[in-house]
Amino acid sequence: MAEESVRQKTSRAAWICYTAGIFAYIVAVFNRTSFGVAAVPAAERFSASASDIASFTVVQLLVYAGMQIPVGVMIDRYGPRRLVITGTVLMALGQAWLALATALTPALLARVLIGAGDALIFACVLRKVAELFAARLVPHMTQLTGMLGQVGQLMSAIPFAALLGVATWTQSFSVVAAFGVLAAVLTIAFFRGGDKPAGQVQQLRPGDIGRQIASAWRHPGTRLGFWTHFVTPFSVTTFSMLWGYPFMTEGLQFSQQLASFMLTINVAVTLIAAPVMGRLVSRHPLRRSVLVLTCAGLAAGAWTLVLAWPGASPPWTIALLMVLISIGGPGSMVGFDFARTYNPSSRLGTATGIVNVGGFVAALITMFVMGLILDVFEDGHGQYSLGAFKWAFAFQYVMWTVGVVMILRNRNRTRRLLAAEGTVVPPLRSALRRDWDRYRARRTGPDAGSPPPVASSGRNPNDDEPDWQI
Repeated sequence: MAEESVRQKTSRAAWICYTAGIFAYIVAVFNRTSFGVAAVPAAERFSASASDIASFTVVQLLVYAGMQIPVGVMIDRYGPRRLVITGTVLMALGQAWLALATALTPALLARVLIGAGDALIFACVLRKVAELFAARLVPHMTQLTGMLGQVGQLMSAIPFAALLGVATWTQSFSVVAAFGVLAAVLTIAFFRGGDKPAGQVQQLRPGDIGRQIASAWRHPGTRLGFWTHFVTPFSVTTFSMLWGYPFMTEGLQFSQQLASFMLTINVAVTLIAAPVMGRLVSRHPLRRSVLVLTCAGLAAGAWTLVLAWPGASPPWTIALLMVLISIGGPGSMVGFDFARTYNPSSRLGTATGIVNVGGFVAALITMFVMGLILDVFEDGHGQYSLGAFKWAFAFQYVMWTVGVVMILRNRNRTRRLLAAEGTVVPPLRSALRRDWDRYRARRTGPDAGSPPPVASSGRNPNDDEPDWQI
């Protein structure tokens, strides 16, 4: 009875700790996405061009991406609790500074603080999950963490967008800063337990860290993960964090309420698509790259519909666009599965950091170049036409082309390495025929199906086999 009581107490403490951590992550996503609905007011407040406004998000994401690998080392050295406290404080300070800023340079420096604070949160919460919960629960809690973080984007798209319409710039961003303060207080009070000794850290000299990064990057499987993360989420990131809201309100003449609703579709799609994508990856590990290419193709097809539509696209096309580009978010997680598959545990953190950089690099390039294109088409009064937005969003095709080419290139290299080890990927048509035979066998009886094809290695190319990780 005493042992059961202790387990229950520990379980309650773990959930309280996790709740504090997930609130900090929700606030981090709120901080990350809040500027996406404030692009137009920001241009007026700072007398800034489109490329200047793009630089706000670019600077924040650049800081975030650049800190991913160092953060992994700092977590091991200092523990997740200290870093989450630091991150929430930095975000609160950055948003308070942004609320008071009236010039471009101080506002950009504020975004640097916000990006640095944001960079510390997600990885730390995942590390705490691994420390607090049983191993069998960690994958489920990781997926839950990613899905709950989308609440932060909802906060930006609906209440914060509405607040900007009725309150001043300073008042609105002071509210965001207050959420950061609340997250810091809750982290100090409740984000504790399960910590490993701070001194238990792998001692790596700067040269060792460089060789670790180089070793991870040299494997084509890591690069396959990088380009997977590069090609899948950048469209929805660019749309939700910066250019989607002004495109809808200024270019398409949507109301603020309708534009905010469109941004919430991303959250709903993520909640539905994430478990489906996880199921597909686990059932068909041989076809992960096919899933990634399908995500990219769906996004490109949706944008083709919107950009080719004569005049302003009707709301249903934008809703469809949001559904299809949002699938890229869960699709980008396949990149981390590539990193896990092709790297030993000793450099898994490094490989994961490399993969995570891919999506942010693509988003940074897209946001900045779109700002430059919009400046070219600017009407002289700080306004941008629907045609200008269409030309700017057309740049995405360049990014998809680069990403798809690099995926195919590194997939071929990875498969050659695996073939040398005796593992050969059967043609896609063979897998489809096998699935059809299984389906027919279930419908008509065991004698109706034909045996699955055999790979050249002599093994059964069954996508359900956990050791077939291609």
